[in-house]
Amino acid sequence: MRGRESTPTVGDSGEKRDVMGWALDPSAAPHGGWACEHSMLGGASGAQARPRAVARPRCVQSACRAGLQLISASPRATSNAWVRATVALELSYVNSSLQLLKEELEELNGSSVEADRPEGEGITVPMIPLGLKETKELDWSTPLKELISGHFGEDSASYEAEIKELGDLRQAIRTPSRSEAGLELLMAYYTQLCFLDARFVAPPGNLGLLFHWYDSLTGVPAQQRALAFEKGSVLFNIGALHTQIGARQDRSCPEGTRRAVEAFQKAAGAFSLLRENFSRAPSPDMSPASLSMLEGLMTAQAQECIFEGLLLPSPEAPQDCLAQLRLAQEAAQVAAEYKQVHRTMTQPPVRDYVPFPWTTLVHVKAEYFCALAHYHAAVALCDSPPAEEDFPVLPQAFLGPPATLEPWGAVLPQGQEERRNLGKAHLKRSILGQEEALRLHAVCRALRSVDLLQAVLAQALRRSLAKYSELDREDDFLETAEAPDIRPKTQQKPQIRAPSFSRVKVTDIFQRLGPLSVFSAKNHWRLAGPVRVTRGEAGFGLTLRGDAPVLVAAVIPGGPAAAAGLQEGDYIVSLNGQPCKWWRHAEVVAQLKGVGTEGVSLQVVTLLPRPEPPGTGHHRPALGGLLRIQKEWGWGPPAPAQASPRRFLGWSRKAKRGKTTGRLSPQP
Repeated sequence: MRGRESTPTVGDSGEKRDVMGWALDPSAAPHGGWACEHSMLGGASGAQARPRAVARPRCVQSACRAGLQLISASPRATSNAWVRATVALELSYVNSSLQLLKEELEELNGSSVEADRPEGEGITVPMIPLGLKETKELDWSTPLKELISGHFGEDSASYEAEIKELGDLRQAIRTPSRSEAGLELLMAYYTQLCFLDARFVAPPGNLGLLFHWYDSLTGVPAQQRALAFEKGSVLFNIGALHTQIGARQDRSCPEGTRRAVEAFQKAAGAFSLLRENFSRAPSPDMSPASLSMLEGLMTAQAQECIFEGLLLPSPEAPQDCLAQLRLAQEAAQVAAEYKQVHRTMTQPPVRDYVPFPWTTLVHVKAEYFCALAHYHAAVALCDSPPAEEDFPVLPQAFLGPPATLEPWGAVLPQGQEERRNLGKAHLKRSILGQEEALRLHAVCRALRSVDLLQAVLAQALRRSLAKYSELDREDDFLETAEAPDIRPKTQQKPQIRAPSFSRVKVTDIFQRLGPLSVFSAKNHWRLAGPVRVTRGEAGFGLTLRGDAPVLVAAVIPGGPAAAAGLQEGDYIVSLNGQPCKWWRHAEVVAQLKGVGTEGVSLQVVTLLPRPEPPGTGHHRPALGGLLRIQKEWGWGPPAPAQASPRRFLGWSRKAKRGKTTGRLSPQP
């Protein structure tokens, strides 16, 4: 593919990333722009003229992107597979060029001071964050007003404020901050989408809106009318924002390492939730194969952070032979995780759209941590002589030949000279692995610009070479033994953590329409009243049950309520002109007790039966049937106004790009 190596990830309109999609600093550029943490251009002569030269081709590339998007939406592109594939390829290339020009321009406009580079043992390998999906603006007014006036029978003009609040919230989630506040904003919008889905979308329909989102990995646009696509894209961005928060943590201290582990675990949880509840997604980044790859990548990065936490200096940390062997096994575990991710990245269809620098960096990390495992094994053998009680345990840390993958059967050497020779063998494998990591680093143009990564690899190689020179002797003519593989093992396995939506308290924007248990597009009802009900000798002649709204559970034949036309199963929505859809049972009873001889004015709604299969007949359900329907469909008793609806996703029908296909809905 043309420009394959430099393909960037595509973030939202306020997000500035390098070609790797690595963590960027929001404070370095205006209006939420993020300047690169790992490469800042120096202030050379003539630098003031370069932004103008970069901005000109950027405008050209922007025009090309707009033109290609129009072509992709044309009837010929949608009906001709070859034209569609060609346009997608060109659009991906244009997005790559545009992203590179945008980043170069922002670096030129940013600080001209060379970024500080951490020195010594504190430097860490860069992480891979994921760019946010971009989206176009959306106007909710027309479809929501039509539903409010048509289905709910209310004045749609009185809901202008609610519709504007929803639009402002969607606009805000296009450029969330890389912080807990940004995550809470995305979760709040996702919860509002769940409310919208439960209230306004009746299966198998949709809101009549076209949701536009750009693929995070390729930049190719996708569009659908299903609210499912909007919900899935927001959930994807929740996971992506967690990756960015994790990548920007200072992992040179225990607290930063802990926060990074937590962020990557939550990112893996978001992608896992999306993968389990989404199928046949309209964009590559949300396909099951991509989500599995991203879940594995974030788990591997969490495992890497766990290992880095073990390397941090601690007065309580033991430095004996067993401690070094545990470090060797932890490093081998990280290497095994990255090897698995690399295998996934190099298999179709993921290899066709995953950024080449990602694949290379994952390969570099697999070699780097495998080399670290052999280094710590050598230190355990040579610098920390094992105690007698440790000898039975030591062989379990090593594996035999690669074909067997069984624990090493031989007894570890107990003599100092034998341990030195075996340590040299491990150091030799460590040096070869670190040299391979540096070679892979040099192959990728994007990685070559990351000085921090090269510094980490070069430092590890120098340390292994120094250790090998320390053990090597001029009179050492014996052939170095074959070093066994290190058995992967970890004391702390990353836990995939799904997003905790319940911690973000959200009120349904359209709660004035009434409780979702009754007032939704899935139900049909008839409004009756107001009717005047007078108090008789035995009261009003009815029995009430439930909260928000209160249900007429029984009507005494011949009583005042029956004479006014009230029936079992009616819901009281207005009492003496006051809306009472959200009143609790005790509030309605208290109002009725205070009524005098003049009686009370009530307005009620009667739920109409759902369409039944042919041959079953059509009749008004009795109270028992109505309550049974409520239980089956989750109507009552309704949840409080701030309770969040279920957020599990269900993709019900086959999805095709740009077509209405199905929806994400709370599972019963």
